[in-house]
Amino acid sequence: MRCPHCGNFDDKVIESRTLANGEAIRRRRECNGCGYRFTSYERIEDKQFMVVKRDGRREPFDRHKLEKGVQRALEKRPFSSMQIEELVNDIEDQAAILGRANHEIASHALGDLVLERIGGLDKVAYIRFASVYRHFENLDEFLEEIHKLGAPKGDSAEEP
Repeated sequence: MRCPHCGNFDDKVIESRTLANGEAIRRRRECNGCGYRFTSYERIEDKQFMVVKRDGRREPFDRHKLEKGVQRALEKRPFSSMQIEELVNDIEDQAAILGRANHEIASHALGDLVLERIGGLDKVAYIRFASVYRHFENLDEFLEEIHKLGAPKGDSAEEP
């Protein structure tokens, strides 16, 4: 592995950890040339997984794009980086299972999968993601989606 600091190819592995239910390995490395420590990740790369867009175009599944959308939805919410990583891993795994037959998944199915997983964790993050994914254009669309989630108890206009 090439050292990101000095470019040397000679390094040693200091520590290895399995991540994502055995789907990835995180390795802490130290450059034998300059002593710089860095992290590398290994994951299994299967046949190219494609996302079918609404207009019929196909593009390669981009884990980084999925992770960015989930992070943005969960921004300033009480979730650690590790929890977000696990959530993205789970979504990616479920998408691969859904599209196993022909190595592709419809973009709307992937979006619905994200909404389902985020909705089970955090309602604010769900609304954030839904507003972008479903292209909300006015307040009524937000309110309609909030009502689908169910109004919280005690939010009635009637006096007890």
